[in-house]
Amino acid sequence: MSERATREETVDVVWSGSWVAERLGVALEGDGELQELLGLALRRNPKRAHLLVSNVLGKHVPQRPSVVHGAGFELGERVRALLGDREARRAVVLGYAETATGLGHAVADGLRDAPYLHSTRRPVAGVEQAGGFEEAHSHATSHLLLPEDRDLLAGGGTGADASVLVLVDDEFSTGNTVLNTIRALHALHPRERYVIVALVDMRSAGDRDRLAVFAAEIGARVDLVTRSTGTVALPDGVLERGQALVAEREAEQAIRAEGSAGAVEDTDSAPVTRVDLDWPAGVPDGGRHGFTPAHRAALEAALPAMADRIAAELGDAAGPAPRRVLVLGFEELMYAPLRLGTALEAALGADAEVRYSTTTRSPVLAVDDPGYAIRTRLVFPAHDDPADGPGDRYAYNVAGAGFDAVVAVVDSTADTPELHAPDGLLARLAEHTGHVLLTVLPSYVPATAAPTGVPGTPTPAPERQEPAVLPEPLRGPDFSSYAPEDVGWLLQDLSDTELEAPTEEREEAIQSGGAHYAESLPVEYQPSAEYQALFTAALEASAARIAHAVGTVTETVLAERGPRPVLVSLARAGTPVGVLMRRWAQHRHGLDLPHYAI
Repeated sequence: MSERATREETVDVVWSGSWVAERLGVALEGDGELQELLGLALRRNPKRAHLLVSNVLGKHVPQRPSVVHGAGFELGERVRALLGDREARRAVVLGYAETATGLGHAVADGLRDAPYLHSTRRPVAGVEQAGGFEEAHSHATSHLLLPEDRDLLAGGGTGADASVLVLVDDEFSTGNTVLNTIRALHALHPRERYVIVALVDMRSAGDRDRLAVFAAEIGARVDLVTRSTGTVALPDGVLERGQALVAEREAEQAIRAEGSAGAVEDTDSAPVTRVDLDWPAGVPDGGRHGFTPAHRAALEAALPAMADRIAAELGDAAGPAPRRVLVLGFEELMYAPLRLGTALEAALGADAEVRYSTTTRSPVLAVDDPGYAIRTRLVFPAHDDPADGPGDRYAYNVAGAGFDAVVAVVDSTADTPELHAPDGLLARLAEHTGHVLLTVLPSYVPATAAPTGVPGTPTPAPERQEPAVLPEPLRGPDFSSYAPEDVGWLLQDLSDTELEAPTEEREEAIQSGGAHYAESLPVEYQPSAEYQALFTAALEASAARIAHAVGTVTETVLAERGPRPVLVSLARAGTPVGVLMRRWAQHRHGLDLPHYAI
């Protein structure tokens, strides 16, 4: 029996939340389906250490595309039954970035005639913001609303013409995000009815009561449609213990990675093949700017031919036909890869097993245990343009999953040099599969942003430009007494320029107006033996306090800014602090943080 088959059989009988539950006392309490829908993992987050990992969302856990789309479609059908045909025809669906963009789109499919919009964290030049809100517990909190048709969210009012706003998120945990959204939009465009949709409702009793109070406060009806209901039981101190457990595991993993850094496997990376799908003209790649029933019809008609192109390319690959294929989406780009996945399931039939998931910006601890939801993770640099802040991105449960081929789907805005870099997503995928297919969808540009003024003008793939050749940072021992890896100096080398002058000469030149104080430096004499002894004594007396302060600020930076920050110190007084922070991160966490002095 293969390792993959053994692992999958084990997962079938072990709940993928048991590892966290046993160590932290976290428990899911609810209906019988809850543990089938959700696993548990841990993350480095100052507000919530645990993470509910959905098995049917298609974000962190590869799942059959038909199961993922079917879960959202069925919720949409339930919303339609709740509203009735007349009200359902006037419904507008709003999904949440990044995890619920595909789910919300599938809910709109289930409603059949509903237009769809999802929030986004990617600003788009020239597109006016129609609203926004904050998601307090998220890794990236700010959401933008950028509809091409600004009346899409304005169709409120009362009577026969009033529209219903359907808000879709993967989980309804406290309700804060959804209620904040309704409050903000209701202030601009009041309406009589809202429907909240989620795969799971995990609110406490207090949060449930708050929804009824909120509905009465705004004078609107607020309904809730979910697939499963329960609560998360969190013991006292779980946040601190969870953070400590994450730090401990990450330190162990860093040590193992350092120990295996010199080992080089004698394996060839998989080939990467670009596939042109002939995406239908004028159809948006997702719901960032809105997606209409007409767009839906055009996409449905084009999906079989696009899936056939992918299947043909998979069949042309060297070696046996792939039996296990992953369609991998990209952050907010969830729906288009999902539908390509459902079409590929139909195209390949029973001869192949198709799975679907997407990359994410959320850092989650990986533990290779059947009782843990995130078994493996791939780390690669952000390749969006503009990426919402620099840093790493992640693909979970892909490495070691036995995929014969991976179909990576991105939009043209994200087809950047970083995507194709030696440490980029494509290279990381090529390490763990036999064949990588890349398909790039044209990024939809609203009429307000398109240079031609034509709605749906695709953003051309960015031109591949060679990066500007910049001078290398100055480093020791030639420039400074620090080790070369401790700091790179982003300064101009003026060592051949005579800058120092005795204090008397500098004062005279400055007072006579012949020079500015910044144009010269006082002479720096070599410290005497007595001076050095005084310095050593002071250092010994304060070393413990300095170490504690350095550790505190470094741990704060890692917690607030993620595991791969770039340290930039102000020369000269800030530079030793940057060096010490870098060394702390290296020795405590195995991180090799870049550090520059400016």
